[in-house]
Amino acid sequence: MGAAISVGLTLAVIWFLEKMTGTSMVARPIVVSSVIGLLLGDVTTGVMIGASLELIFMGAIQIGGAVPPDPLFGAALGTAFAILTGEGIEVALALALPIAILAQSLKVVIFIIRSWFMDYAVKMAKEANIKGLITLNLGGLIMQCVIYFIVGFTAITFGSAAVQVFVDNIPVVIMSGLKVAGGLLPAVGFALLLRPMMNKGNFLYFLLGFILVAYMALPMLAITIIGVVLSFIIVFEKNDVQGVLAGNAADDEMEGLFDE
Repeated sequence: MGAAISVGLTLAVIWFLEKMTGTSMVARPIVVSSVIGLLLGDVTTGVMIGASLELIFMGAIQIGGAVPPDPLFGAALGTAFAILTGEGIEVALALALPIAILAQSLKVVIFIIRSWFMDYAVKMAKEANIKGLITLNLGGLIMQCVIYFIVGFTAITFGSAAVQVFVDNIPVVIMSGLKVAGGLLPAVGFALLLRPMMNKGNFLYFLLGFILVAYMALPMLAITIIGVVLSFIIVFEKNDVQGVLAGNAADDEMEGLFDE
């Protein structure tokens, strides 16, 4: 019961903070899984799961009317089930994506319910009823937080035992396959994020990173430091060069004023 309440409150509070702080990214898996791990007494596993799930859901950002799989639900419930069953990262990676896809449908239903209040919002806007608009907006947000709490609480209360039985009956071969798939999913998520970013202008940087990892076997921290140094060199050196060129062009124009 305590675990169910903790997970439900985490979902509700984090979603409330996410929206009240201007989408501050506190609903990302790296934060959510760490909080769940802290509340369930295994913060190390929570952080490790969060880092892995962050790679999978890195590109899961809502743009316009497109509703992606919900990383908040996937991270919270996947991490909770993994810690409660004692199976660790493999179970979290196997459960997080299906849960996130189901939560995607739940979010669409919530959006439909909230759309019923749009007529009231339009009416209040025409009347310049600022307090009414704020109350309506907060009411919709609190309603969504309550739904998140109920779903999270119910899932842990009635689902953890079923998940435990399910995990205990998974054959060793399939569990080994889940471990392999768990190792591949972060790479797939990262590749999906890179697809719209890859172009001839930055291809060499990705190639450099591949060489550093595959052939030089540098640790991730060293590669990160190299990336930060390259970023500073490219941004600031490029701006300095452009500034010098712009200054030289301005000097040439001024000298041209006095040419006879």
